[in-house]
Amino acid sequence: MGAVDYLIFGIYMAGILGIGIYFYKKNKTKEDYYVGSRSISPVHIGLSIAATDVGGGFSIGLGGLGYAIGLSGSWLLFTGLVGAWLSAVLIIPKIKKIDARRGLLTYPDFLRLKYDDRVAVTAGFISAVGYLGFTGAQILAGAKLASATLFTEPVFGLTSFQFSILVIALVIIGYTVLGGLKAVIFTDTIQWLVLFGGLIFLAIPFALKSIGGVSTLIERLPRGFFSLTQIGPVRFVNWMVTIVPIWFVGMTIYQRIYASRNEREAKIAWYIGGLFEYPVMAFTGVFLGMCSRVLFSGIDPEMGIPLLIKNVLPVGITGVVIASYFSSIMSTADSCLVASSGNVLHDFLHRFCCKKATAAQGIRHSQAVTLLLGLTAMWIAISFRTVLNAILYAYSFMVSGLFVPTVAAYFWSGRHPAAAFWAMILGGGSHILIHIGGITLPGDLSPALVGILVSGLVLVGLSWTFNSGDGHRSR
Repeated sequence: MGAVDYLIFGIYMAGILGIGIYFYKKNKTKEDYYVGSRSISPVHIGLSIAATDVGGGFSIGLGGLGYAIGLSGSWLLFTGLVGAWLSAVLIIPKIKKIDARRGLLTYPDFLRLKYDDRVAVTAGFISAVGYLGFTGAQILAGAKLASATLFTEPVFGLTSFQFSILVIALVIIGYTVLGGLKAVIFTDTIQWLVLFGGLIFLAIPFALKSIGGVSTLIERLPRGFFSLTQIGPVRFVNWMVTIVPIWFVGMTIYQRIYASRNEREAKIAWYIGGLFEYPVMAFTGVFLGMCSRVLFSGIDPEMGIPLLIKNVLPVGITGVVIASYFSSIMSTADSCLVASSGNVLHDFLHRFCCKKATAAQGIRHSQAVTLLLGLTAMWIAISFRTVLNAILYAYSFMVSGLFVPTVAAYFWSGRHPAAAFWAMILGGGSHILIHIGGITLPGDLSPALVGILVSGLVLVGLSWTFNSGDGHRSR
């Protein structure tokens, strides 16, 4: 990398921090900070959805899948298309009507209305922990990219990897703490456009030129890499079970529903987001991973794209494309950090203390909580080594406890609050026990499948038991 690349990268990061400072001056209430004053356009939200869901983790992870199995890795983001469109049809019409009456701020606010405080607090805890882990995964993705491209030598006594984590974490934490959801969504729009343009119009052409064209790429890749049938049914089911339910329980999803002006615009945003995930980003990511396999054999698959960017692109172009990948990383990390912060502050602290905080105090509390959680996510990033595994672990933990009670809240009048509470505890707990115990499920199925099954059995069984005993009628 040349000095021009570092200059481009530095200017880009300064611009992103500037957006955070701008919205810092605009935010007056928690509603401004967490749901963007409920006034954001569908294009901004749609691009933010795609940027948040794909993010650096899936960008780097997709490259790793392309490196390992070829185009079949694109099925990972097919789950995003399915999840986005299902939630647009099934939950947006219902939740926007409730939001119009109640002015909701978080995902647990919805569960509080449908169940009770205990269920909402439990969901808030699971959501906060899951999104904190997801934020850490994005920081890890950024560190892998930075240590392979920007900071390849030790700095201030830190290894290149440690210094990369520190830099990426501080930039993400900085503008997220300052600007809240508006800063997140508007930077997501910029970041997605930079990512899309950098990969499609710069990274792919230069990679193919270095390889010698598409015919050489086909010749040098293993047989089946251009097929869509190189994954088994178990892996496909695991991805569907782990990722599609997130669109029903994700705090980042609900914040963007609340930020939409109305139901129609929210649906448009979801359709836009789904299409940008699959096929656009799905095939772009795995194709670059396939190119990196030809150029760099025998490496960690998730390092293929960072090395491709560093070694293939010319000076100046490298800085732009690195900025594009950092865009996708930050677009997810900031959203997840705001989501976790909203759970901790609104669903815990402001319900049990600081209830009479003024609007200005609420903003300061939001920023302080976001800062502390961001530092915690940085520590989590140091503890992991594989980005995609970290993401899937965070996702599967959340859906194991939250998916079934949430679906019941929308569609089953026979649900019971106490049953929902235990379904969350035992569903999420079973997922944790499987991982702690190092248990391998038959056929290598995802622990999320077990968690959802346990949660469903508990919810249905206990609801019938409690309803017959106390005559409860759900709201």
